[in-house]
Amino acid sequence: MHIVLDRSGASAIRAIRLDDDGTILGDETMERADLPAFARAAEPEAPRWVWSDTRAWYPALLAAGVRVERCVDLQLSHTILRLSALSASSTLALAPPGPWDAAPDISEEPAVSHVALFDLDEEPAEPGETISALDEFTAQREAVDGSTSPGRLRLLLAAESAGALIAAEMRSAGLPYSAERHDALLTELLGPRPRPGSRPVVLEQLIGEIRDVLESPSLNPDSAPDLMRALQRAGLIVTSTRSWELRKLEHPVIDPLLRYKKLSRLLSANGWGWLDAWIRDGRFRPDYVPGGVVTGRWATRGGGALQLPRQVRGAVVADDGWKLVVADAAQLEPRILTGLSGDTAMAAAGRGKDLYEGIVASGAVDERAHAKVAMLGAMYGATTGESGRLMPRLTRAFPRAIRLVEEAARAGERGEIVTSRLGRSSPRPGSSWLATQSAASGAESTDADERRARSQARDWGRFTRNFVVQASAAEWALCWMAELRKRLVALAPSDRLEDGPHLVYFLHDEVIVHTPAGLAEQTAEAVTAAAAEAGRLLFGGFPVEFPVTAAIVDSYAHAK
Repeated sequence: MHIVLDRSGASAIRAIRLDDDGTILGDETMERADLPAFARAAEPEAPRWVWSDTRAWYPALLAAGVRVERCVDLQLSHTILRLSALSASSTLALAPPGPWDAAPDISEEPAVSHVALFDLDEEPAEPGETISALDEFTAQREAVDGSTSPGRLRLLLAAESAGALIAAEMRSAGLPYSAERHDALLTELLGPRPRPGSRPVVLEQLIGEIRDVLESPSLNPDSAPDLMRALQRAGLIVTSTRSWELRKLEHPVIDPLLRYKKLSRLLSANGWGWLDAWIRDGRFRPDYVPGGVVTGRWATRGGGALQLPRQVRGAVVADDGWKLVVADAAQLEPRILTGLSGDTAMAAAGRGKDLYEGIVASGAVDERAHAKVAMLGAMYGATTGESGRLMPRLTRAFPRAIRLVEEAARAGERGEIVTSRLGRSSPRPGSSWLATQSAASGAESTDADERRARSQARDWGRFTRNFVVQASAAEWALCWMAELRKRLVALAPSDRLEDGPHLVYFLHDEVIVHTPAGLAEQTAEAVTAAAAEAGRLLFGGFPVEFPVTAAIVDSYAHAK
């Protein structure tokens, strides 16, 4: 059964009950304040709630102590179906932009968003009548039913919607966080908290050392142009002040400069200002944005939860009588590539052991570091240097895996789309990319036109090469969390979110569960069992393994 929720006037809500074939079973209107009681009464029937946006509907239910088992997030589902090659011929996909095509407002740049290199020609929706949740849900069901692979899309939409529930629940529960420990960690690294407008004493000392070595008493190391000129006056050949460039240089200023940069970034991203803004009542509550990146990876709206640095992880501590179960999937993306390609040789290399060690044992490369470099090069398109040298050997050992990413890259270079395991498709390049390719093939094209076109084609090919793997890995992670959430609910002593083990943190291939100490072992077992089930959901009986390490700790810092 489905229950479709929609607004009805300024303060009322309409709830429409549907059976599995879409027949209306009931239709009622209630005041917004009555929704939690309505949902609490309906939840034992295990309906799938259908609503416009989980971020808009679910927090109020959670605040009233109501958890729901399942939902359909129409906004997230709409985005997938509009772009998916599997539903490309549907009425929903072919319609002009409308009110359901509004992109989420994300204040932080997504972690991996290669599409920022190009415009995607996303036209704003024309003003018009709002499409009801029921009409949108009907259109989405028709798009899925008429797609080339309904089963894949149904699993993807269910996983995406489950992820939206998890994101709201993690924000509601919050990550256990000690402001006192955070302050102590900052003080240890930076010195005591400075007055507003002043730098911490350790940064001031490092600035003094940098100025002395460079003989530049007024240098501001936060100014890239000033720092560049000072380094060049000191005889250093530099074209950038980025840390990875500076590490290649040998000079007395490099060590204090790198330490300054690292600590300055910590102060800016997770210093005392961040502590004051984001930690309340012993909890860090970031606003996750499921599907915030085109690959399906999550983003955050403020707080920087996806970049929580190791220096402050010691402040993530379990409550008294509770534990943290910190789990991460080993070599997730290479194992996803194994499943996508059906490469039995690579599956055998990772069976029961570290995949990179298995690649070494296969004879493809001679040491683990080379295996990792070669695999990352295959997935991200690094064709020069050490990775380029190792690629022929990797190709001979695992031809199906390498062929899959190479074909994805060639498709991108031609301006075509690629699609993940469950049906999320990449965007097409925009008009400027197409214009560049067209100019290069014209009768009056120049060598510069051709070089520019080849460069942009290779860039887009690198994006599509990684898209198929990263998007499929994001799907595996969603299935992992959805299955884990179901298992944690079964362990909980009550319906209240905070009474039993619950997810409190997610980062691509890593989760943290906050659990009563007495349930920690069972929680760790649930984490690993859910990972295995996620692999079966995506790849059926193909023998690719997804090993997960689960550490039971009091502090996040103790997990690794």
